[in-house]
This record gives sequence, C-alpha cells and structure tokens, in this order.
Amino acid sequence: MLTVLSLSFLLIPSVLSAPAAVGPTVRTSKGIVVGQSANGVDSFYGIPFALPPVGPLRLKPPQPITASFDTFNANPVPKACPQFYLSTSLPITGETQQSIGDLLANPIFQAATLQSEDCLTVNVQRPAGTNANQRFPVLVWIYGGGFEFGSTQNYQSGSLINRSMEMENPMVYVSINYRVGAFGFLHGKELSDEGSTNLGLRDQRLGLQWVAENIGSFGGDPDKVTIWGESAGSISVFDHTIINGGDHTHNGKPLFRGAIMNSGSIVPAQTATSPKAQAIYDTLIRNAGCLGIPSPVLCLRNLPYDQFLRAANSLPAIFSYRSLDLTYIPRPDPDSNDTFFSTSPEQAVATNAYAKIPIIVGDVEDEGTLFSIFQFNLTTTDQLIDYISSYFPSANRTTVATLVSLYPDDPAAGSPYNTGAQFNFYPQYKRLAAILGDFTFTLTRRVYLNAVAPAIPSWSFLADFLAGTPLLGTYHASDVDVAYGDGFAADFPATETFQERYVSFVASGDPEAVSLPGRQGRVAWPRYQSGTGQLLGIGAQGNRVLGDDFRKAAGDFLAANVASFKI
Repeated sequence: MLTVLSLSFLLIPSVLSAPAAVGPTVRTSKGIVVGQSANGVDSFYGIPFALPPVGPLRLKPPQPITASFDTFNANPVPKACPQFYLSTSLPITGETQQSIGDLLANPIFQAATLQSEDCLTVNVQRPAGTNANQRFPVLVWIYGGGFEFGSTQNYQSGSLINRSMEMENPMVYVSINYRVGAFGFLHGKELSDEGSTNLGLRDQRLGLQWVAENIGSFGGDPDKVTIWGESAGSISVFDHTIINGGDHTHNGKPLFRGAIMNSGSIVPAQTATSPKAQAIYDTLIRNAGCLGIPSPVLCLRNLPYDQFLRAANSLPAIFSYRSLDLTYIPRPDPDSNDTFFSTSPEQAVATNAYAKIPIIVGDVEDEGTLFSIFQFNLTTTDQLIDYISSYFPSANRTTVATLVSLYPDDPAAGSPYNTGAQFNFYPQYKRLAAILGDFTFTLTRRVYLNAVAPAIPSWSFLADFLAGTPLLGTYHASDVDVAYGDGFAADFPATETFQERYVSFVASGDPEAVSLPGRQGRVAWPRYQSGTGQLLGIGAQGNRVLGDDFRKAAGDFLAANVASFKI
C-alpha cells in the first residue's frame, strides 16, 4: 500500500522530465515553474498544490506538498478530477432536441477529458512579462458543474486579462481544480467521524492557501485576492465566507478580500450525517461491493479507480429527473472533529458568522429552465407538489404546497419569463422552472442580501441578455461564456459590463470605481440596500436599474421558511 511519504514522490517524474526553460519562468519557494506565453498572456498550467489524493489519501482531506523540486513544466493541459458521466440524450425529437443537445454539448456542461485522481492543481495566467515586483490584484476562479463535473481545462482568462490591461488595472488570474462527485462530496457518519467530509471545499481552501503563499512569485498581490465562481463554484465561494465561522485567514492574513458569486449563494442542506446523506453513502457502498465489510470506507479507498468511479456515478446526476436534488453537495457537519463547515449556510448568515468583505452576487433571469427539461410526467399541480416535496425531508407537504401555490398554474407567469404561453415544454414545465430557479438561486440570493447588505458593501445583478431564446431564455451558466468573452465580441454589451465591473471590483472592491478610459454615460450600479434592493439589469443592448421585488410573495415565504427547504 502506498504511504503518504511515497505519494509525495509521485510528482517527481513530471518534474524531472521537464524541458529546458524556454518560456516564462517563475521561482517559487519549492522550485522553478516554466510556462508559455501567447497573445499577451503568460500561462502556467497544472501546478500541484496538494499530494495526489489516491490510495490511502482517497476520501481524505488534501495534504500540502512539502517536497521541493528543480524545474516543473507547467505547459501540458492539466488533468481534470474524476467526472460524473453525463448524457445529452432526451426522449424528444426535432428542433427542441437539437437546441438542447447543442447546449448540453457545450464544454461547460460536459465532463472534461484527461481525467485522473491526481488532479489537485492550479493554473496561473498573467499579463505577459509580469515580474514578481508588480503585485497585481488577483482573481481566483472556482468552476461550477453541480459538484459533479467541471475542471480548469475549460476556462481561459485571456480576454479578461486583456480587459484589465485596457483598463490600466492589470490582474493575475488563478483557477483551482477540486474533487467533485463522490471523490469530493461524499458524506456519512464514517467519513464524518474521521473529519473527511466536504473534501472538495477543503481542496479549494488549500488551493487558496497556495495562492497566499505563492502568487507573489508570479507578480500577484496576496493581499488583494478576489474569489469568483459560478453555480457550484458560486455556492463554494459563498461557503468560503462562512467556513470556520467566517474566519477566512491563513497565517494571520485574509485569504481573500472580496467575493463574486454568479448564480449561487445560500443552499440550505441536510447535515453530513443526516438520513439523506447516510442513504447516499449506503447506496454507494452497496453498489461498490463494500456492504458488510467492517470498514466500508477503507474498502472504498482500496477499490480500483474504475470500480470506485462506476459506483460513484451510479447515483442520480444533475442532468436527470432528480435535477437540482443534488446527490453530492457541501453539507454542514456539526458532528465532525473540526469546525471547517459546521454550520448550515442560512444559520451562519443569520448569526453573523461570515467574512465581512465586499460581495457581488447575481443571477441570470431563467436559472431553472435548464434543470426542468427532464420531468415530463409532471402534468398536474399535485404531481408538482409531490416532486418538489421529494427534495426536502424537513418540509411537510403543506409547506411545499403553499410555496407552489405562489406560482400561478399559468405558462405566461413561468420561466422563461416574458414569453407568454410559448415554450411550455410539458404542462408544468414553466412553473417548475420558475420554482427550481428561485429556491436554488434567485430568491435565496435575495434572502442572503437582505441579511448581509447592512453590514457589508453588496451589489447584485439580474442578466437577461438571451431573452427570447426558445425554451430556455437566459439560462443557467450562459453568463460564463459572456463574462469570459468566449465566443462573444469584446464590445458585446453584456461582456463589456461583466468584464469592466469585475476588473474594477478586483482592483478596488467596488464595481463602480474603475472604468474603461473615456467611458461616458454608463448606468450606475447602486449598492444593495436591505429591504429595498436594486439590481443592475444586464441586457443584450445595455443595462438598466431594476427593483429586486419580483415574485415578492414567494420570496417572503422562502425567507420565512428557509430552514425547511434543506436538500
């Protein structure tokens, strides 16, 4: 069996086989890192920040690397962590099938290639020629993927970095690989007892500690770090503001000074040892062939990789009938032997146990459509209530029925919004899309902001730049390509807005502080005020200010009953 000491030397072959330094080089405390330069950006890919979580370290918290190296070749595409199997097949035909199939074939929604358990790495990108003395602010990206898939392979920051240069506020970009699926978010009593829950969040945290200790060598300022994520990454960013009771320091200094959350914040969840979490663990144990063994978790650690991956992926996936009733998610673990993630998100916010830093948190208009295309059997209100009830063990049917009643059984009121009776894929489609989008993303965002806006500088947005898109509207994750400038022109209004405001926030902690040279007449983004919040509406033709009072009855009901809606 591999020991932790021997695991540390698994890194050595890739280090010793590195070519002579021909690209940009950085001297870190552990050794020299060699990258590549193209299109005005220096890139360093796949830099390890933890020992490979394999063998006895599978399903264990990540362990930092202590060994030094000579020269590390940071040019190859980094390997992704093991991914959930995803399918784009749907029992539909024609134009609708084509549009959904094309969407789900987008790399953002697909499991990455080049997968390996040895995956805990970071990518660093910076303006070409940056040196260690320049101390540029840092933007750290945490990818989404429903805590089931995703990797740093899919994201290039060249457009963002070029925008920061254009705005005369250059920045350094970092992306962190973390374990997903059962590798990163399996829970249950046995794992809780040994402090091995929420491993994906622990990976991210160790990655942030690597940034604090090393980004200065790349020309970044460890005192000016902003964390940014989308979907599961956005939920993770929120979680980092409440981990350890809101203590976001490392070696006595803050790991980050600001947070950006695209589609995700508070997600109330059953605990890591709850019956729901334990049932997931028990099902995986049974499917892995480890049932009845004295130490099932040891059995899982000893399984061949392919066998463990099959068992992990035998449970329901996000793009399936179970949809946002996610199998693998961060779960509070008050029974663990540490305080890493011991408090449920809504409780942490209510008790003021969060990092006091500036935030941006927002949504796209039609967050729920993408997750509502699989539930064809929902044709009546009673069926819809039963389906939603199955998400929440703590909510009685009457509570769920009251929530559902606040969404009219009228396609014109559903999502995609502002499309009348069009695009009602099946009888309860637009209604379900509205509900799923609201309790997972849009209205829980409002609950979050109303709790924290008095204490911290906060800004919020609602984006509808794809309004009118058949069936899906401005769908979940559509803002990622827009913000990254991937497939969108630099002067597309929504791309310009996201990039300009985010660069300003990274530079100063205020999305209004810095603008493009010569910029005139842009719509001011008001700070969010609790109870009377305003949003920046980000559209295809430009921006406007919106009130955050839509679907108020549903929002008020969720706020009053948020503890009941724990998945």
